[in-house]
Amino acid sequence: MMLVIPGVLKADEVQAVMRELEGGAYEDGRVSAGLIAREIKNNLQIRRDAEATKKCGPLMLEALRRNGTFYSAALPHRIHGPLFNRYDVGMTYGLHVDNAIMGEPNPVRTDVSATLFLSAPDTYDGGELVIQENVGDKRIKLPPGSMVVYSSTSAHRVEPVTRGTRLAAIFWIQSMVRDEPKREILYDLSEVLGALRGRVAAGELSALTAVYHNLLRIWAET
Repeated sequence: MMLVIPGVLKADEVQAVMRELEGGAYEDGRVSAGLIAREIKNNLQIRRDAEATKKCGPLMLEALRRNGTFYSAALPHRIHGPLFNRYDVGMTYGLHVDNAIMGEPNPVRTDVSATLFLSAPDTYDGGELVIQENVGDKRIKLPPGSMVVYSSTSAHRVEPVTRGTRLAAIFWIQSMVRDEPKREILYDLSEVLGALRGRVAAGELSALTAVYHNLLRIWAET
């Protein structure tokens, strides 16, 4: 499942993060890539021990925690990130699938990947996130503060930037529900529950809510 979530970060939060990233300590993005990915990855990233990461990381994670749509779609158990990356003119990341396990000393199984866009789309050309799906490639370029979440099993790439600079934050999520079709069922059911709230009798809504939680109880790993 691929899902665009608008407004994960508020406008003032985007501005605060961008100010920190402007003077951040960047390093070659290949330091966090696997052996094969290093051959196709050409970008920069903020060092994990940099002040920008320490200041902005908690803000970003709090934004995820308060977003009900993100929680319903990802059902997060553990989150690895954010990793702040930067693409200047000529930089790109070829077609790849994210590593199955990330993070030290507490590794995370990557079930769901997420990209939160920070740069305004009109400030750079190229740089689209292209996600391969059965129905065809999806080209994603979102307003600042908006996010796309998608299965970590999906092959994806970042198109070359031809003007300006593209800044974004990346997250990887170990979901309480490992299986993607089951996550989709639970997400669809949660959307139906939200749409029916206030439109059907409380008893009927309660019964449907019980179905949701009983499925989650069967499928979840904590």
